[in-house]
Amino acid sequence: MTTTTSTAGAVPTAPRRPQNLWVEAGQRLLGNAAGRIGLTITLALLALALFIPIVMPYNPATDRNLRLRLVAPAWTLSADEREQRTLSRTDIPFGTDDLGRDIFTRVLHGTRISLTAGVLAVSLAVIVGSLLGLVAGFVGGWFDTVAVWIMDLMLAFPSILLAIVIVSVAGPSLFNALLAVSIVEIPIFGRIARSTVLSIREQEYITAARAVGVPSHSILFRHVLPNSLAPMMVQATLSIATAIINIAALGFLGLGAQPPQPEWGSMLAQARNFVGQGMWWYSTFPGLAIMITVLGFNLLGDGLRDALDPRLKR
Repeated sequence: MTTTTSTAGAVPTAPRRPQNLWVEAGQRLLGNAAGRIGLTITLALLALALFIPIVMPYNPATDRNLRLRLVAPAWTLSADEREQRTLSRTDIPFGTDDLGRDIFTRVLHGTRISLTAGVLAVSLAVIVGSLLGLVAGFVGGWFDTVAVWIMDLMLAFPSILLAIVIVSVAGPSLFNALLAVSIVEIPIFGRIARSTVLSIREQEYITAARAVGVPSHSILFRHVLPNSLAPMMVQATLSIATAIINIAALGFLGLGAQPPQPEWGSMLAQARNFVGQGMWWYSTFPGLAIMITVLGFNLLGDGLRDALDPRLKR
């Protein structure tokens, strides 16, 4: 005797609603250890850049105490040395420079300068490079050929050398350093955008859009551009790290931010004459700030690359 299971009272289950692709990518990013660390570092740096000028106002032209020139961090001093200088153990945690300025305060305020310069440089490169690459790949012909030649020519030069040439011609300043770093990053985003266009411009949905009379500019910005956002976001995150290093390098060479601005590269330039005299703190903490910032953006870029790669979807 066989028994049958009645399904009369079964409640039909609703089909599972597909999850938003960006939400799913965000979950994969948070599930990635490198992505979590990079995101934490980046958000902490952004918070410092936003709130430090409000919480701790700073005027680099007046921040100096010649009585405390080249003093090591207070936590490394003996009790007698701290008492002699009327310092507590938590004062000047990063020491002071040759003008008696608090390196801790200058490093924190340097976060805003370096992040702002790096983000603006990459943002400008993304806008110009993506537009150039999208139009070149979509239009083709002589415009594509000329655009590719220009991008290949720019990529033939080491980025920092090309930036040095541009700043040397334009004159040393933080704005010119930002502009030079942005220019050398343009061909990177141009090539990414162009390769995306070349891979999808003959797809069926693009052909269908053309067949029903959708204007070319609408196809470009509504169908082609969204497909290049994922690789562009990953490259932008990694390029911010590169831009911060290049801006610091230009500042170290005296071509970027000028004293007394508390920019990390220029701080390292001022500290190089004291490295051999045992003043280890002068260059250590600005260098660590650059390293941690670059590490954070690189880890975030690696996490984004894994999160936005559809082949890694589980």
